Amino acid sequence: MKLKFLLATMLLALGLSAGAQTIIKFSHVVAADTPKGKASEFFAKKAAELTKGKVKVEVYANSALYKDKEEMEALQIGSVQMLAPSLAKFGPLGVKEFEAFDFPFMFDDTAELHKITQGPVGAAMLAKLEPKGIKGLAYWDNGFKSFSANTPLKMPADYKGKKFRIQSSKVLEEQIRSVGGIPQVMAFSEVYQALQTGVVDGTENPISNFYTQKMHEVQKHLSLTNHGYLGYAVIVNKKFWDGLPADVRGQLEQAMKEATVYANQIAQEENDKSLAGVRASGKTVIYEPTKDERMALKKAMAPVHIKMADRVGKDTLKEFYKATGFDPTKL
Repeated sequence: MKLKFLLATMLLALGLSAGAQTIIKFSHVVAADTPKGKASEFFAKKAAELTKGKVKVEVYANSALYKDKEEMEALQIGSVQMLAPSLAKFGPLGVKEFEAFDFPFMFDDTAELHKITQGPVGAAMLAKLEPKGIKGLAYWDNGFKSFSANTPLKMPADYKGKKFRIQSSKVLEEQIRSVGGIPQVMAFSEVYQALQTGVVDGTENPISNFYTQKMHEVQKHLSLTNHGYLGYAVIVNKKFWDGLPADVRGQLEQAMKEATVYANQIAQEENDKSLAGVRASGKTVIYEPTKDERMALKKAMAPVHIKMADRVGKDTLKEFYKATGFDPTKL
């Protein structure tokens, strides 16, 4: 009896007593109808199915629980169990290798990208989060980023003197400076108002984020540069995750595996739909750079790879270059 009582007490402390439902709060900062938002809901549904209701995933979109500046701390202290932050968020934690994903023109397409995110390099990078109390579960694509502003962006000179909102990333700061722009770090939830009031002149986003956050209402020009990648790592509080029964953890891993396939399948589809939405609105002029214009931007930003190599680690960059075939010294 004593053993059963002690076991029941331990399980109750973890929220896993017989008949009890484990709640996972899954917080993210983008809209529910983005690739990440839809994948989060897909995961919640699959988790309920595979655990037969033992686990309930509550999804909180649009910074409903925490602003993006606060959410990582909330995860580490256990106030929220699961997040899907952009990869740039790990640099400020001291895991700077993730900022390799921020280097401009690193990937030409998703096939090159997935050699990293679905291979041993990506897995090794997620493992580096564990000393921070974080377990990395998967990478989810959003898409490739494009620049927007209230004036046309065709050649590198067009970026000079403009203030661009970026995520907190030293690599992204250098990217903006490489074309004479002024980087402005701010929370994603604050971007629309900052663009509306002129606090910043422009920003960079996958089209799905640009459209669902209604940035096309306050940006007159969108240049389809596809210069950088925005993806997410789905992460969970490590102590919480390790405390789950092995069978439940396995079921959630399967749910995450299926959600990841879904997330990556819909990413391009959602960006295409959003681009059509921007075009249909008539509020933003959409420009597709010529091959020469894109190469000019690529050359202008190439020094970022040299200047920031030591920050993310030259060995990390070598692994990325090996997978992608990119060589900034040959532009």
